[in-house]
Amino acid sequence: MRIRPRQQLLDLWRAVLDYSYVGGEWHWGGRDGSNSISDAEQLLCLLYPATEIDAFALDRPDDIATDVEQALAPFGERTRIGGMLVGLLEDYVARYTEADGEPDFGAHGYLRADDDAVLTDRQYDIEIVDAYSMSLSLCISALRFLRGFRRFVSGEVRREAKQLEPRIDAVEEGIRVRLTAAMTGLVRSFVIHTPDPKSDAGQNILGMINQSDAADEELTAALSRRLERLRVQAANEVQLGKTAEADVADDLRLFECGWSWGIFDRAEPIENVGNHVGDALGHAASRPYLYFTTVALDGIRDLSSQRIRELDLLDETQRTLADALQLRLELTERYWSTIARFGTGRWPLEDIPWRTSDGDESEYFSLAVAAMLIQDLVVRESTDDLARTVAVFDQLARRARVISRLTGQDAAARLHHPGVRIRLAGSEAITGGPRIIWYVPDFVTMMLKRTIQAAQLRTTVATRDQLMALAESAMEHLDKRMLRHGPAAGLWDDTSGVLGEAGFARELPSWFMTERVMECLVLAYASFREPPLAPQTMMQRAVELLSEAEHLHNQERLLISDDYLSPKWTALNRIAQSLDRARSQLSERPGTAFSLATRALTDLDELAYARQDARRGRSI
Repeated sequence: MRIRPRQQLLDLWRAVLDYSYVGGEWHWGGRDGSNSISDAEQLLCLLYPATEIDAFALDRPDDIATDVEQALAPFGERTRIGGMLVGLLEDYVARYTEADGEPDFGAHGYLRADDDAVLTDRQYDIEIVDAYSMSLSLCISALRFLRGFRRFVSGEVRREAKQLEPRIDAVEEGIRVRLTAAMTGLVRSFVIHTPDPKSDAGQNILGMINQSDAADEELTAALSRRLERLRVQAANEVQLGKTAEADVADDLRLFECGWSWGIFDRAEPIENVGNHVGDALGHAASRPYLYFTTVALDGIRDLSSQRIRELDLLDETQRTLADALQLRLELTERYWSTIARFGTGRWPLEDIPWRTSDGDESEYFSLAVAAMLIQDLVVRESTDDLARTVAVFDQLARRARVISRLTGQDAAARLHHPGVRIRLAGSEAITGGPRIIWYVPDFVTMMLKRTIQAAQLRTTVATRDQLMALAESAMEHLDKRMLRHGPAAGLWDDTSGVLGEAGFARELPSWFMTERVMECLVLAYASFREPPLAPQTMMQRAVELLSEAEHLHNQERLLISDDYLSPKWTALNRIAQSLDRARSQLSERPGTAFSLATRALTDLDELAYARQDARRGRSI
């Protein structure tokens, strides 16, 4: 299935409003009820494209595109759309701000209890990394929208527009408070885990990266040498909310870094942030979870984009937190990129499925590590090892039945429904309740997002074609999971379309999945705007054709008079324009340059043939 991001995003907006905006009122929630994460995902389905894609911008009503205005027609005419979004942000902030002014990051309906037990009320209120990361993305999108919309409102003379100014100021203040708290939570959820090589966790790590049957002592020493620079950086630079008792400088111990499921149980407080998250007691185990690590990284990338720095959206406290998060992002991506490719033979990443330090195994964890490797390559604009990484994606797509047929009682079905089962270690300590379970069904959207991201690299045509084929297969899989009937038609997630009886048909939307599909489409839009690949071989062939065409063109110029109105002179001018155009396209679009040069050669041959034919006629 071809990916058509503009049309698919507009269809998504129509579906969001058909479900959410009924009878002039906005209805929060989906199949998992209403909570701070789900409602942020629901609102992001509108705000994220509007702030990431200029053609979808909603902060300048006079510039809203016609098809965008039509997609949001239930909100009313274009001058009302911005005010409606301000109202939704006001409602969200009010719903998830406590009476004392503190932000609420509760996950509620997204949480499950182990062994079908019942969670306590306090457990339903726990704050997890998903809530921090999604709030961070929402707050950044909201601030970007409000910044632009305020400029429009301040220039208006209509009374109804002027009435929005104090509302914008108030909701921006609430958004800023929430952003600071979300950033604080992410800083305090970052962990550095340093197990002894002989411990169970240490043996799991060594077993995963040992692809050459080396002795543990030899492997530990080799790994320590490979990670020495990261160890020094982690020991000397990770200070704000640092991981207590993590002896990362001890090269006799192993180490891994990333995000736990929430504020970990020995996280040091952060002063002067003005919210309860800065000194809240944590419960999460002090080891990284691959799922929560990838979620945290996605949120931090939204925070650290070039556009955010240019707009100067952050205050001094937030900039300090942003710098701390950026350091953790770089450290984490380099760590997992190194671990994924450790050794000289087969990569640990190629040994599917990946086994985590707590002993859990899943193709999903392999995909998460591959995703961090891809992001590291994209940041460094490197194609080193990309072909091998794409081969891993291909194998994972087959094992997850994304590009192959699902069989009866297939274990791969659990990757899509109910999703990978993640046990939140330490959550049972909250009021003595059962351990909390978190299900992750976004295998396909993660694969789609990373394949599109990898396709942006200046790689070979063959590798890019393989990536786009994987992306289109993932999109076809997701299309089969789109809800087709009921109030949420056009949204996600109906797994019965791909899993049959193993799936689950619902009429209510999963904002968890819908928001992730939206992110993929936004990334695809940005990817398609990049110039196409310019292979050196194609460029060389185009240069050779251009050289011949320009030489023949110069020869033809020698054979005609200075009659500027003659048909031959006009034809040669047209050919010259094509050759100039080909030269200008040579570096970025060599295929186009090749085509223009070929057409010029054909036209020149026709002129030469006509001249020869005329000579034969005279000789007769």
